[in-house]
Amino acid sequence: MANADGGTLALGLEDDGSPTGVDYPPKRLQIILDAPLRLVSPALQARYQWVELDGKRILVFEVDWSPEVHQLSDGRYLMRIDDKNMPFSAEDIEAIKAGKRKRYTEIRTLPDATIRDLDTELLAVFAKKTGFNLSIHELLLRYRLAHRRNNHLVLTLAAMLLFAKDPLRWHPSCHIDFVKWEGTERRYGTDFNVVKRVRIEGPLPVLIEKAFDVIRLYIRERQQLVDLFFEERFEYPTFAWQEAIINAVAHRDYALEGTPVEVWMFDNRLEIRSPGNLIEPVTLEKIRNRERIHASRNPRIVRVLTEWGFMRELGEGIPRMHEVMEKEGLKPPEFHLETGSIFTVTLYNVPVYPTATLRWLKQFDNYNLSTNQKRLLAYAHAHGGQFTSQTYQKLVGVDIYRASKDIKDLVNKGIVRLLKKGGRIYTVLNPKEDVAPSIPDKLIRLLPLIQERGYIQNRDVRETLGLTRIQAYRLLQEWVSRGLLQKKGSGRGARYLPTKNVTASAENASTKNRTDAF
Repeated sequence: MANADGGTLALGLEDDGSPTGVDYPPKRLQIILDAPLRLVSPALQARYQWVELDGKRILVFEVDWSPEVHQLSDGRYLMRIDDKNMPFSAEDIEAIKAGKRKRYTEIRTLPDATIRDLDTELLAVFAKKTGFNLSIHELLLRYRLAHRRNNHLVLTLAAMLLFAKDPLRWHPSCHIDFVKWEGTERRYGTDFNVVKRVRIEGPLPVLIEKAFDVIRLYIRERQQLVDLFFEERFEYPTFAWQEAIINAVAHRDYALEGTPVEVWMFDNRLEIRSPGNLIEPVTLEKIRNRERIHASRNPRIVRVLTEWGFMRELGEGIPRMHEVMEKEGLKPPEFHLETGSIFTVTLYNVPVYPTATLRWLKQFDNYNLSTNQKRLLAYAHAHGGQFTSQTYQKLVGVDIYRASKDIKDLVNKGIVRLLKKGGRIYTVLNPKEDVAPSIPDKLIRLLPLIQERGYIQNRDVRETLGLTRIQAYRLLQEWVSRGLLQKKGSGRGARYLPTKNVTASAENASTKNRTDAF
């Protein structure tokens, strides 16, 4: 986390949010508390505190972004990306940090700024979201938005951008300029085609909410034929355009004081324009390849917006933008870096596939397919129902190994098959007649329980198949990924229900299994 943007680690809290608590012997607990100092080089000054949740004691560590490159005692260099620790070379991490040190505008102190310049009500809202019972001074210090200097609190630019009563006093372009253009091109002079222009102002959390409210009014609904009836869909998926605006505000270069974030709406597209170049190691190529990579020019602003709830999964925003656009049958987002250091995200409202193809793809919703697999099926549907591995590689930009794995998954789910043994051409099966996930023998043994209760649990798999809890969990996850089961609930109370697509097949398979036994 120190090699990335800092963060929080809760020990005694499971992935699903359920508290299990920390109950270690004193010696083991002391090893954990000393780990930032003993197992990291150079040592980390991580803060920790005990928090009680549902009667369980949770140990919460907090660490800030560090200007230094930190190495674990086993020799590894890691960066926190989303919920994973990703290996990076020391050189790559240093390049990221060097870029931040050069552009670290948000930590610039403002001697003239005082607590009286801050919106205390907004700070109180933020304090409530964090769950910490802190004074304004303590809150600003905790999130590194202020520093103590000669017994005085000195505020940073980040603090004023986030919480000032009048942010424009401290930065002349920390607003959003929304422009609605008539047609599909920007025109000048006598042909000037601006229909609406709105200047949106406020401290960053308020600015983002205001931008959502203003722009939402101009996003039209469109009718889309789905399963023989029309559904109302927005011309731009909500997550896609809102994520683009959040990123523009959070990651823009605040050293560029002459240009605001701009949102341009044309008849066929939405452009979100953010001042600043990309930050190492983020490149246009990596963004276009949908790599999960994250680097922040403004880690303190990002941290506050994350705690606020605007930013949730670091490194996941752009891949999810691709996913939701393509799920709606729209062109994937486009990314450009214009002369003058303007990074632009363009969202088109023009469907990629005809309505018939989108309606045809709908039948695979319960098979838990990736976006790339759906793109392949859509391509095959438009090209005689056939494809090759090489076709897939060129279509979505993956290597032969990834293509082989994805196609094998489609085969295992009964969606495609080879035309002939040893051949290279695959064909999509007729879904109404052929597509039905095959029922594994181990799942067949659990069918009586499923038919009796309508679901199974981890305990049922362990007792029936003689597996450990982890083995049963992994098997259930595999069946969910293959579209055989659907998970309801979380933790030990999770239930696994048969999907509609396989209920009939499961009954047939169960009958066949009993017949074979006789």
